[in-house]
Amino acid sequence: MLLESLEVHQFRNLSGRIDWGSGLNIIFGENGQGKTNWLEAIYLLATTKSFRTQRLQEAISFGGDLAVVRGRVARTEEVHRDLQVSVQNNTKTISVNGKREPIARYLGQLHAVSFTADELEVVRGAPEARRKFLDRGVVAMHHAYVQTLADYQRVIRQKNRLLQDASDAELNYEETAERLAPWNEQLVALSVEIHRARIDYVERVNAALEGRLFGREEVTIRYVSSLEGKGDLSDYAALMAERLRLRKQAEISAGHALIGPHRDDLEILFDGRDLRQFGSSGQQRSALIILDLAAISVYHSWHNEFPLFLLDDVDAELDKRRVNHLLEYLEGRTQTFVTTSKESLVEQYSARATVFEVRDGVAAEIGARRGETSTLSRGSSGI
Repeated sequence: MLLESLEVHQFRNLSGRIDWGSGLNIIFGENGQGKTNWLEAIYLLATTKSFRTQRLQEAISFGGDLAVVRGRVARTEEVHRDLQVSVQNNTKTISVNGKREPIARYLGQLHAVSFTADELEVVRGAPEARRKFLDRGVVAMHHAYVQTLADYQRVIRQKNRLLQDASDAELNYEETAERLAPWNEQLVALSVEIHRARIDYVERVNAALEGRLFGREEVTIRYVSSLEGKGDLSDYAALMAERLRLRKQAEISAGHALIGPHRDDLEILFDGRDLRQFGSSGQQRSALIILDLAAISVYHSWHNEFPLFLLDDVDAELDKRRVNHLLEYLEGRTQTFVTTSKESLVEQYSARATVFEVRDGVAAEIGARRGETSTLSRGSSGI
C-alpha cells in the first residue's frame, strides 16, 4: 500500500496538500510549526483515531467547526482509492471514494504503525497502553475485531451501570444476580474471542521477534491473563464463567466489573528482564521500535503488503546508530514518514528521501529523490 497524497482542511494548524514519496519521507521544521500534526493527520486517515488525543474535536482548527483529512491510496498498480475522515463536534464521518463505509470495512484500506513519545507508554506505562497495542495488531489482521471490542465495552458499561444502580438502590443479592446473568453470558462469549485473538497475536509477534534489529538486544513478550493462576486457562470459557460466579458478591460490593480481559496485561522482557521495571530509557525506546517492526512483519505476513511507518522526532528518541540502522532496515520495505528538527539528518538522507519543510502548518518540498523502490512491490518481511 502507498499513500500518494494527503490534503487537510481545518485540522490543527495545517493547510494544503502533500504528494508523498514512495519510500522515505522526511518532514523537517522548527518546533511548533506542525511537523507532528502532519503525522497525526496520516494516522487519522489510516485508523480514524489520533495518537495524541481521544477527543478528536480538539484537533479542529481554532475557530473552525469541521476538520477534513483526505488522502489518495494506491493498493496495487491499478487500484487507487480516495479516503476521507471528517470531524465535526463529537461526530466522525468516514468514506471511501465518496461513499460512507462502516468502520470494519474502512480499516482495510490503509494501515499505519507509529513510533511517538506517547507510544512509549506501551513499554513503560499502565496495562491499558499494552492492551491497546495488542488490539491494534489484531484489528489490523481481523477488521471485524473492532466490533468485538465495541461490543465488549458496551457490555462492561451496562454491567457497571447495573452494579452501581444495585448498590445505590440496595437491591438484595438474588435480585442483582438475576439481572447480571444475561450480561455475564455475553461477557463470557466476548471475552473468549478477545483472549483467543490476543494470544494468537502474541504468538505471531514473538515469532517475528526471533530476529534482532539492534544487535544483541533480545525482546520477548508474554500475555498475562488476569485469570492466570485461577484455574485452567486452556478452557477459558469455563474458567471465566466460574470466576464470575465466585466473584459475584465482590463485584456487587465494588459496584463495577472485576473479571475480564479489560484487566489483562502484556509482559515485555528485554534480555530476559521486565522492561518496565528494569529497562533504561534507551532500552525502552529500542524495545518499542523492535515491537513496532515485529507488528509490521506480522502485518506483512498476513496481508502480503507493508503498512505505513510513522516516526515522530526520531533523532530525539533514538541515537544516531539506531536511527541509521532503522532507516536502512526500512528501505525497500515500508513507506516511512519521519519528522525532525535537525538539519544534519536532512542532509544525511536527502539523497534518498523526499524532504518537506513545514512552516506554519504548510509543507513544501525542498529537495528530494523519489524512492525508487515502491512499497507496492513484495519484499522480505523478516526482522
